[in-house]
Amino acid sequence: MKNVTIYSTPTCHFCRMAKDFFIANGIVYTEYDVASNLEKRKEMLDKSGQMGVPVIIIDNELIVGFDKPQISKMLGLV
Repeated sequence: MKNVTIYSTPTCHFCRMAKDFFIANGIVYTEYDVASNLEKRKEMLDKSGQMGVPVIIIDNELIVGFDKPQISKMLGLV
């Protein structure tokens, strides 16, 4: 099973789409709300170099935004 982490905010539409995609495909993930968790916000900035969300990490590979084809490929869903 892949290790999946998403850095998100409560008002981010693409974050919601990504989480719904994970749930629909039975993908277990860890979520960090970077709107309220300053430590995780800094961690996300250090890893991605930007404030845009979602930032998704799959087995140490980083994706910025909800790139469904790339995420599907990385998760072995295609």
